Amino acid sequence: MPGFKLSKDDMKKIGSAVKAAESKTSGEIATAMIKESYNYAIYELMFAMIIGLLYFVIMMFFAGSIEQWLQGKFWDYSVNYLIMFYGFSTFIMITIFYFIGNISSIDRLIVPKKIRNQKVQERATRYFMESGIYNTKDRTGILIFISIMERRVELLADSGINEKISVEKWQNIVDNIIEGIKQKDITVHLTESINECGDLLAEHFPIQADDKNELTDDIDILEK
Repeated sequence: MPGFKLSKDDMKKIGSAVKAAESKTSGEIATAMIKESYNYAIYELMFAMIIGLLYFVIMMFFAGSIEQWLQGKFWDYSVNYLIMFYGFSTFIMITIFYFIGNISSIDRLIVPKKIRNQKVQERATRYFMESGIYNTKDRTGILIFISIMERRVELLADSGINEKISVEKWQNIVDNIIEGIKQKDITVHLTESINECGDLLAEHFPIQADDKNELTDDIDILEK
């Protein structure tokens, strides 16, 4: 997917941005990116089946012409040839449009927005728990979770942060990253947003003398 793959230099810049942001706060910042948060195959199949049905219905109006064409191709023509033509061509249409449905821009059209948002939130929450972000010493971990296909960003903060920083204050940070996804310039926007996170955290959670880096600074590229 264009704009999804990060170069080594991009990953280094993101890791450096996290390290710099954490140098002024006791909070922990984790970043993760995934191509898409869910396998939307059922929606892609439904899309292809609907197209296949429409194709079948439309082609029924041309049954006489198709039968005439088949009669000219096969000297031993029977009605079974017409049935096979409809069955095979409909299957081909369904197959083609199933793969078309896998194109990100098409996926965003055929999968309801509510479902996309829900799946990203679920995947981000699962990663938040699996990666141990919820388990930092002072419960001051945050996760910036980026799902490319859905063009959605989830920013999850642990309980220690939620007590002092409202969700609304993170929205500009989230919007900036989403803009980076749309412009296919995610590294610049993400590093800017990480720096903003560091500034916001520093207001409420300044760096402590005994502060330890509990989470990796590197962005985690998830396969599924």
